[in-house]
Amino acid sequence: MGGAPLNIISAFPPPQDYSESPYGVGFSKLGSGVSNASHGDLPKGAHLLAPHDILAFNDYDKGLAYAKEVGKPVMIDFTGWACVNCRKMEQNVWPKPEILNILKNEVVLISLYVDDKRPLEDHEVTESKLKPGKKLKYIGQKWSELQTLKYKANSQPFYVLMGHNEQNLLEPVAYTPDADEYYTWLKEGVSKFK
Repeated sequence: MGGAPLNIISAFPPPQDYSESPYGVGFSKLGSGVSNASHGDLPKGAHLLAPHDILAFNDYDKGLAYAKEVGKPVMIDFTGWACVNCRKMEQNVWPKPEILNILKNEVVLISLYVDDKRPLEDHEVTESKLKPGKKLKYIGQKWSELQTLKYKANSQPFYVLMGHNEQNLLEPVAYTPDADEYYTWLKEGVSKFK
């Protein structure tokens, strides 16, 4: 590609952080902007979402509990491992400095993967409310059913800003490739929380 900008196709290959050496062999990410947590002092159940080192949870209850503890609103990110538009948002919209600042410092991000094929713990397996007679056996099924029942949506990405009472701060949004529009939505939701 000869150094040409690759944003237009960036969501098709696997994300850079899937690489064994995303910053090149022998290099690591240093001094990469604002980050409230390092790998050593993460809250229970949290991780740093690469490549932007955003503190994130993949469990709704743990993320909500942490948001209450630190006094921040929740941003639910209904996503999928195989979601091309999710990767486009993460690689082309989230890196904008004003958006990245909000994601790192003003909200608690909960990324719920609706295609997560890992089995639920035995005590978490439940009857589906959408498909009576069927059991929810996988983590992704649990998050997919939550999205469908609570938000009447089943496409990804799907973003929800909510308060500690689990009520929406404003109308959720789906794929929003316009960074200015997405930033306006984030700012409005955060200001309604305050």
